[in-house]
Amino acid sequence: MFFTLLLLLLLTGCSYLNKVHHHVELEKSINSIVEDENNTEIIMKTLTDFDWDKGFLFTPYSSQEGIDEKLGVYFKDPSNMDWRDDIYLLVFMKDDKVVQYVEMDRHGADFESGEQEYLTPSNDVILIERY
Repeated sequence: MFFTLLLLLLLTGCSYLNKVHHHVELEKSINSIVEDENNTEIIMKTLTDFDWDKGFLFTPYSSQEGIDEKLGVYFKDPSNMDWRDDIYLLVFMKDDKVVQYVEMDRHGADFESGEQEYLTPSNDVILIERY
């Protein structure tokens, strides 16, 4: 019984330490940029305060399988993107691990990262397309 309880505590502690951070402050900054209809792009390096080497932008209705395939790792989609059309999901990785994510409210806009497969700190512009 003691061993089972100890194992459960260790597993819970490990999963807590590896929890991906929902970066609410970054989300607020991005959403305020999008709300201003004069803005046509989001420059991530001016907004991020953490280390990342890849940023993946997921469109509404992205499936869990599609997200995992694009990231190359399992990431439990906290936003249920496969059912939503009101947000985009932006997932940041560092050393092939998911480190942060942001839900980007659409505010009458779509987002695009150009021809690139993912954002990098040196190629970090997200275009805002109004509709």
